[in-house]
Amino acid sequence: MYTSEQLRRFAHFSSLLEDSRLEGMLDPLTGVLSRAYMLRYVQALIAEGTPFTFGMVDLDNFKFINDTYGHHAGDQVLVDIAGALAAYLDGFGLVGRFGGDEFLFVDLRDLTYDDKKAFLTGVYGENGVLRRNIALESCAPFITGTTGCATFPTDAADYDELFTLIDKTLYRGKTKGRNCHIIYVEEKHRDIEIQRIARHSVYTTMHGLVRQFELVPGLTNKLHSVMPLLMEDLRVSDLYYVGADRRLRAVRNRALDEDAADIDRLMNDDLYVSNTLDRVGRNCPALYAALEKYGMETAMVVRVGMDLEHYGYLICAEPRSHRIWQEDECAVVYFLAKMLAASMRIDGERL
Repeated sequence: MYTSEQLRRFAHFSSLLEDSRLEGMLDPLTGVLSRAYMLRYVQALIAEGTPFTFGMVDLDNFKFINDTYGHHAGDQVLVDIAGALAAYLDGFGLVGRFGGDEFLFVDLRDLTYDDKKAFLTGVYGENGVLRRNIALESCAPFITGTTGCATFPTDAADYDELFTLIDKTLYRGKTKGRNCHIIYVEEKHRDIEIQRIARHSVYTTMHGLVRQFELVPGLTNKLHSVMPLLMEDLRVSDLYYVGADRRLRAVRNRALDEDAADIDRLMNDDLYVSNTLDRVGRNCPALYAALEKYGMETAMVVRVGMDLEHYGYLICAEPRSHRIWQEDECAVVYFLAKMLAASMRIDGERL
């Protein structure tokens, strides 16, 4: 990826290349800087007093890519993202692999807040680094990431403080649902406590669901009671369900009532997730027509049932093609489906 000519543009690496081999500086998979050399570069810039913006990109739900398409596909995604990010920063910054599915970047320009916002908007938009399908040999996974950044010496006076601020912005991005970028702003982020944010986990959401679920009788009331929590934590505008009559309905939009008679053809397991409706369109024209009617472009479908009993489905669907459902979001809806199934078995009520 990086060549000697590219790195020699930067004084730090121009000096290192006099005595060190290029191959030893690069991550063997992606060809961007290795973790060790990237961090040494950051420390050198701080020691020299050189201003720069430092950021980390954490790919969202990358384990799903490896588990679904295989590690070879995962490696290809990492190579593609590293190359796209390095090309985007070419001439004014460098990229390094921090480890796993995390990348670091340094931008040496004198950036205002608006400049940083424009730069990161480009990463997520017109320049095609994130929020895009990557065409591989047998699949085209949709890739998003969470990015946090801070600036030396404006935001932090030393290396440890700078990394702490990046950690804060990343955690903030993840609590907002990932697939976003956070620029450190002291007034907004200085009081963030990472341990407190980390405690707002899947367990916290599930605990909240149980409390709300048990407050009221009746399935319809229970679904209404958990909606505010789902809207906040899953960033969904509504929750849809299909009962024994195979009609698609919504918790909030009570007027919605559409045919979903063919939904069973979609499900090979208890969970179906996709950021497109291509498979829905091929297998379930009735369900597809219903979702398309309301502008939906991405869907998560969870079977509601216990043991061999099958009562219906919960559906999260959103009109945003860049939405990718995360593992913890799937776990939350799956947990809700199991609570509904248990309630149905005990009370005999149906969706």
